[in-house]
Amino acid sequence: MENTQLKLGNQVCFPIYSVSRLLTKAYRPHLEQLGLTYPQYLVLLVLWEKDKCTVNHITEKLFLNTNTLSPLLKRMEKMNLLERIRSNADERNVIIQLTDTGSQLKTLALSIPENLLKTLLTENITMNDITQLRDTLNEWITILKSDTKNLE
Repeated sequence: MENTQLKLGNQVCFPIYSVSRLLTKAYRPHLEQLGLTYPQYLVLLVLWEKDKCTVNHITEKLFLNTNTLSPLLKRMEKMNLLERIRSNADERNVIIQLTDTGSQLKTLALSIPENLLKTLLTENITMNDITQLRDTLNEWITILKSDTKNLE
């Protein structure tokens, strides 16, 4: 009997990895119209929810390391999308604040999720399916995040 555990088609991680790459690619034309990359869009999503937050808050929300996020924030600051300000209360903390340009992009980005949904919704895939998948993936994130903390 052949062991099927290591077949690519039997892996849970591969379709998730592939969908992630394909979704990022599907976002690209919408984001290019705004002059953004996908990681920059994610940072803006965090800031549109909660402006004037710490770098640590953004790293926690996006599961990024500071050394990955810092150059991204510097580029976004040069694009006049945000400002990095040292906290008066604690100089070790950097507060990230949207500029007017960064705030105004929110209006232009409003149609992006809807446009992506038009691509994903089909005869066989309903909004309920998408919501359920998102909720399941968020549960997995919680599980894996706590599980991998032991490895750090």
